[in-house]
Amino acid sequence: MTRIDFHSNIPDKLAYTCRLVRKARAANCQLVLLTGDQAELAALDQALWTFSELDFLPHVPLSDPLAANTPVVLTADDQAEVPHYQILVNLSSRTPTHFARFERMFEIISRAPDDTAAGRERYRFYQQRGYPLTHFTADKA
Repeated sequence: MTRIDFHSNIPDKLAYTCRLVRKARAANCQLVLLTGDQAELAALDQALWTFSELDFLPHVPLSDPLAANTPVVLTADDQAEVPHYQILVNLSSRTPTHFARFERMFEIISRAPDDTAAGRERYRFYQQRGYPLTHFTADKA
């Protein structure tokens, strides 16, 4: 059963996701990053290239021919088949269609009221279905 970790009250979802990816890659994990739309996907792609001068986080969009060989795959299409199912990072406001195929999923929830409300709905959805949930709240500072 998919383990689901909620990270809420996040001031900058893209920077936070970059740090999460760096940590997961240090543990040799493969990730799929799901964004809400193509604009957010492009911003995340740029952030992964530029957030740290000392780290290299190999990543490609799902449509890239090298996606099957790349440890971090970016997509805005939650219905597409992906090359690996270890970790899903959900940056979108929707419940991913195939989340249960993954070993683990991170739900990244910002401070924005609409994102917080959508995150609470997803939390209840997973909770009602018996998924193991953890919740981490970022400092409000």
